[in-house]
Amino acid sequence: MPADQENQHCGLGPVPTSIQAMGLEPDGLLRLLLKTMLVRGIEAGSQFCTELGLHVGVVNELIDMARDRNLVEPLGVAGLRANSEMRFALTGTGREWANEALDHGKYVGPAPVSLADYQAQVTRQKLIGEQIRREVIEQGLNGMIVPDSLIRRLGPAINSGKAILLYGPPGNGKTCLAEVIGGCFGDPIYIPHAIDVDGTVIKVFDPTVHEPVEANRCDDSPSLRADGSDRRWVLCKRPVVTVGGELTLEMLDLKYNSEAKMYEAPLHMKANGGTFIVDDLGRQLVRPEDLLNRWIIPMERRIDYLTLHTGRTFSIPFDELVVFSTNLSPEDLMDPAFLRRIPYKVGILLPTRDEFATVFETVSRKAGLTPTPEICRHVMDVLEHTEGQALSFYQPKFIVDQVTSACKYLGVPVAFSAELIDDALSNLSVRDEQPAPATPTLAKFAA
Repeated sequence: MPADQENQHCGLGPVPTSIQAMGLEPDGLLRLLLKTMLVRGIEAGSQFCTELGLHVGVVNELIDMARDRNLVEPLGVAGLRANSEMRFALTGTGREWANEALDHGKYVGPAPVSLADYQAQVTRQKLIGEQIRREVIEQGLNGMIVPDSLIRRLGPAINSGKAILLYGPPGNGKTCLAEVIGGCFGDPIYIPHAIDVDGTVIKVFDPTVHEPVEANRCDDSPSLRADGSDRRWVLCKRPVVTVGGELTLEMLDLKYNSEAKMYEAPLHMKANGGTFIVDDLGRQLVRPEDLLNRWIIPMERRIDYLTLHTGRTFSIPFDELVVFSTNLSPEDLMDPAFLRRIPYKVGILLPTRDEFATVFETVSRKAGLTPTPEICRHVMDVLEHTEGQALSFYQPKFIVDQVTSACKYLGVPVAFSAELIDDALSNLSVRDEQPAPATPTLAKFAA
C-alpha cells in the first residue's frame, strides 16, 4: 500500500514529499539540516532522513539548496556496494551558517510540523471520537468496589469529553478514579516532536508524559516507520497528565528557554488528546478562581491561545478531558457561575458498612489473610465508636498493610491478631491521650 494511503489509515495526513508540501519556510529547514550535520556529524542522505524524520524527496531538495549556496560539498560515495550513497560535508561557509543557526536556536532533532498541520491532526484524532462503554470502565476499575450508580454517572461524563468534578471526603479513591478515567481511552494518537510557529520551535513530545506504542518501531526505510507514517510524529497512548499542589498559572503558558532559544509546550498542550487531572483542587499555589478564569474559554470553546515572547499570539486546540478532584466543599472553592461551567459533578461518598466489609474481605484475602465477620465488625466498631472516624475506602488496605508489615518484622506467618489490629488502628490517626486497652470484642476473637 502506498505510504500516503497508509498514513490516512493510521490517522495522519499524507507524508510531505516536498518542501512546499510541509508548509514551513525552506530556510528554516535548511538551517536545521546544517545544524544536524554539525552537531550529529552525519554525512549520508539516509542519515539526514532518519535524524530529521523527513521524506527522501525533501532531503534531496535541501541538499540541492545547500549545494547551490556552497554550504555543503560532496565527499564521494561510501563503499562499493550497489546501494552505496553519496556523502556530504559542510564547507567553511556551511559551518558558519550552522553555528549562526545554533546561536538563534539550539533545537536539533526531527523537523517540526507546521502549526496548521498540528491543529488539523489534533482535530482528526479528537478525544470524543472514541466511544467508551461500560465494560471498558469496569475493566479499568479492576477490582475496585464502586457503586453501580457511580459507574452509571461516570459513563456519560467520560464520553462527553467535558470537565468533571470529583468531590467528597478524603481517602475514598477520587485520585484513583480520575486515573481510571484517563486510562479508559485506548486509541493511540500521534504527538509531534515539535511544532513551528513563525520559525520558532516549540517542543511537544515529552517522554515523561507521552508513552510510545509498539507500532512506532522503525523498519528498514530511512524516512518512514513500519506503519508507513511520518517520522516527525510519535504514535503514543493517549496522555494522562496529573498535577497537584505544585500547579501554577505559569505552567499553563509556553516555557521559553533563553539559552536554547526555543519553547517547551505547556502541560495542557502536552495533554491534548488525553486527560488532564487537577488533583486536590484548592491546594494549589494558584487560586481555584484564577485557574478556572484561565480555562473558561478553553473548556467551553475547545481552543486556547498562547503567546510567544515576541508578542505573537496563536491558537491551539484544547482537546482534553479535564478532571478536577477535591476533598473540599465545591461551594467554598468556586462560585455558582464557575460550577455551572463544570457540567459533570460527581460525589464520591463514604462507604456503607456492607461496602466497607466487602473491601476489607477482598483486600485481606489478596494479602493472604483470612478475615472473619467478627474481625471486620470489630474494626468498623472501633473506627466509628472508639476512634470517632467515618468509614473510608482507604482504611481496609491501610490496616491490612500494617498487619502484614508487622508479621514480616516479627518473622511469623501472616495472620490477624488482636494486638496487630489494635496497633494498625492506632496508626490511623494521631492521639494526644493514652490509647484505650483492647475491647472485649477484640479479645473474644483473639482468644
